[in-house]
Parts: sequence; structure tokens; C-alpha cells
Amino acid sequence: MTILPASIIDAHHHLWDLDAVDYPWLMARGVRRFFGDPAPIQRPYQPVDFQGDWDGLPVVASVHIQVGAADGLAETRWLERLPTPVPAAIVAEADLTAPDLADRLYALGAASARLRGIRQIVGRHPGEDARTRSPALLDDPRFLAGLRTLAQRGLSFDLQLNAPLLPRAAALFAQVPDLQLVLCHAGSPWDQSPAGLADWRAGLNHLAALPTAHVKLSGLGMFNPAWTASTLAPLVDAVLAAFGPERTMWGSNFPVDRLYRSYRPLLETVAALIPPAMHGSVFADTARRFYRL
Repeated sequence: MTILPASIIDAHHHLWDLDAVDYPWLMARGVRRFFGDPAPIQRPYQPVDFQGDWDGLPVVASVHIQVGAADGLAETRWLERLPTPVPAAIVAEADLTAPDLADRLYALGAASARLRGIRQIVGRHPGEDARTRSPALLDDPRFLAGLRTLAQRGLSFDLQLNAPLLPRAAALFAQVPDLQLVLCHAGSPWDQSPAGLADWRAGLNHLAALPTAHVKLSGLGMFNPAWTASTLAPLVDAVLAAFGPERTMWGSNFPVDRLYRSYRPLLETVAALIPPAMHGSVFADTARRFYRL
């Protein structure tokens, strides 16, 4: 029988309302995305839906991560209007290269006292990244300046990119030693061949060498929709070996990962792969500390 965590903070999930906020990728019908066919989730996903997914599990708080809205401020304002304590913290969208970044951060903070950080996606999938050229952010001095602005404002940064970019990212973030950083989706291990996993583990170690770097065990279904406990085990082991439980947090990535498995089986599988002595850190304490909950 799987030992479940006594308390859970879901450190990575999304909510959306297609009538209240413009989400271009969600509204594009018939377009397959890097994580698969989004058709089953192209409908509102409100707090009541999220709570229904984890019904009966000891989820005490959650962190909302920006999810590709056309206007990050509009998304944050919508979240603030929700008559619910879900989510407890918000990671909003902002273009760190924008000349008016300071004004944008001020507006986001004024929109919600739950604002804790920013996510600007550096990489999603090699195919999409070749078109968007978003990995070029790692070499853009404006992006570096924006990261320094976040650190000065006491905001954290959620980093999403692909595994081959991890060494470059580590070199960049070493230049912002005061910035609290968390790596989304364990660094997106798309290539799960022996060689691909070896390179991914090496990249994790590069980033983990930064004292302020953290990591999320989240979104793993995107990289292998047919995952099993045996395929997840080497990923979980590598993350914990690199970052330790005090810098590792768990997130469901719902409703995206809902495409592959429901909430309880996902949680139970990951929980069974983590020693019970680490559950307190991975499933609650790291996220509580990082997002100041």
C-alpha cells in the first residue's frame, strides 16, 4: 500500500476561463501541441474542477503558473477575482526583455498580493522552439537584466526549457546569484534514451550547483504519455540525487497532465517512488518555503 503525503502543496497547476481571458493556444482548434492533442482540455478549468480532481487527497494549497494567456495581467486579474483561496500563490507572465518591465511588474503586484514570481518560457519542445526561437533569450542581455530586476523586487523565476539548454542556463543564472529559481518539469527530458538521460542528468547537476536553484517534479507525462512507475523511477531518482528533497517540489501540471492520468494515480505513483522520510519536503515544505506560503 502506497504511503501518501500527510500534506500536499501542488506547486504547478493551471486554471482557465475561455470566456474571461484570451488563450490563443487553447482557442486554436485542431492544432496538435508538443504535449499532444489539447482537445479534451479546451474547455474551462476552474477551481471547482481542480478541487474535484484531487477530491479526498490532503491538498492544502496550490501554486498557479501562467498558461499562455495573450495578456498576463488580464490572467492575473481574473485569478484575483475568483471567490476561492485556490490558488494560494501566482506565478504570472511577463516579458523580461520589455523596456517597461518595471511598470509591468508593478501592475502585476498591484493586481494580486499573491504574486510570487514570473515565468517566461525559454523552451517547450525542440520542434516548436525552432520556430519560436525562444531559447535565444538565454543570450539576450535584456533577459539577464530582467532577471536581475526580478531579484531586486524579491520575485522568483520559474524556468521552463529543454534539457540540452541546461548548461547554458546554469551559466546565465550564475550571474544572478540572488534570484530564487525553480526548474519546471524537471528540465523537460524529451530524449529518454540512455544517452539522452545521461545528458539530462549532467545538465541537472550543472543547474543544481547553484545554491538558489530548485526543481519541480511536474509535467512528466508530457514527455512520455504512456508512463509507468518503472519509467518515472529514473527521473525521480536523478532529480532527488541532484537537488535533494529540500530543493525539490511536486506539481500535478493539471489539467495538462490530466490528458494522461487522473490526479490520484499520478500522485500515488510519484509518492511510491520517493522515500516517505522525504515526503514532507517534496510534497509541501519546499514549495511552502520557496513561494512564501
